[in-house]
Amino acid sequence: MRILHTADWHLGRTLEGRSRLEEQAEFLDELVRIVEEENIDVVLMAGDAFDTVNPPALAEQLFYESMSRLSNKGKRPVSVIAGNHDNPDRLSAASPLALGQSIQLIGYPTIDVQTIYVPRTDETLKLAALPYPSESRLSEVLSDVNEELLLRNKYDERIAGMFEAMSQAFTPDTINIAMSHIYVAGGSSTDSERPIEVGGAYTVAATSLPKSAQYVALGHLHRPQTIKRAETLARYSGSPLAYSFSEAGYAKSVTVFDAKPNEQIVASEIYLSSGKPLVRWKATEGLAQVHSWLEEGKDKNAWIDLEVHLTNALSIEEIGRLRKQHSGFIHIRPVFQEQKSDEDAINTTSNLPIDELFTRFYKRQTGGADPEPELTKLFLELINDEREEGDDE
Repeated sequence: MRILHTADWHLGRTLEGRSRLEEQAEFLDELVRIVEEENIDVVLMAGDAFDTVNPPALAEQLFYESMSRLSNKGKRPVSVIAGNHDNPDRLSAASPLALGQSIQLIGYPTIDVQTIYVPRTDETLKLAALPYPSESRLSEVLSDVNEELLLRNKYDERIAGMFEAMSQAFTPDTINIAMSHIYVAGGSSTDSERPIEVGGAYTVAATSLPKSAQYVALGHLHRPQTIKRAETLARYSGSPLAYSFSEAGYAKSVTVFDAKPNEQIVASEIYLSSGKPLVRWKATEGLAQVHSWLEEGKDKNAWIDLEVHLTNALSIEEIGRLRKQHSGFIHIRPVFQEQKSDEDAINTTSNLPIDELFTRFYKRQTGGADPEPELTKLFLELINDEREEGDDE
């Protein structure tokens, strides 16, 4: 049986107001191609299908259309669990229709185990699927004491107990897989993951993952990674797109593996090409360097975080020209040259012209930038107006 593991699509998510829906549609097209080319028998989606509990209608439409395509009209089983960003009721609302296409949508934590039969290989998959298990979704209060360490231990015990209960359904003759949307201690996180746990309390130890599972498909962390301390093969497939600049340079992928009853699984990554990369530019030589890169066509199809070293402040017109030359600029952050020594800044100023005093003040406030001539002129006009009013009194 050939299985594909993916997670953290975050459909509907934006980047500083820029829509990523087109990129997400490209990813889902690529995913459909992968499952067909790789002869995937079962698709596992480990949570955070959407970015918010109330996703845009276009994001929901994209999700359900893609589910239908992935399932190949019921010929390929697909299992989806709710993540911390998903509305469990909303996600599972379409279950009566989805089940007719072999699509399982699971909103709330449960110890029920799915049984999935694959005719092509004449094999059965036992899937212990655990959606995001917060206290509210479990409908439990795990600790009456508001102490992080105690709550963490209680939470870890509860999740380990649920996995243990589900593991009772595993047999030597079936392929035994677990799937959940949780934070496992030791995983490497990024800025784009809004917290799944409060103060670190919703954390599961790697040793609490089900040992009798041949593979644990995890969702939540956006960087593809294997949990080293787990006593079985446990992986985060990662998000298909980079959702913050802390993920700049990360290779995005889905995880694929062949599974047979009672045999060890070896997972591999299939790298994704869809979506715009997120890159950081650091122009230490100023605006000229930025314009040179733009003329070269550097990172033409990318979202860009620009840090540009300057002597003078950037005008609104200059910022507008940059954005017109490349629509992918997300941040444009000027970094001014450091001021000269404090000794120079604290020289006697009583005999200095007023425009020089203003220039020094402006440099201190901006970290070393020189004011534009128009700004200095405006300042002097205001000062002269004040003096004239004073003379009239």
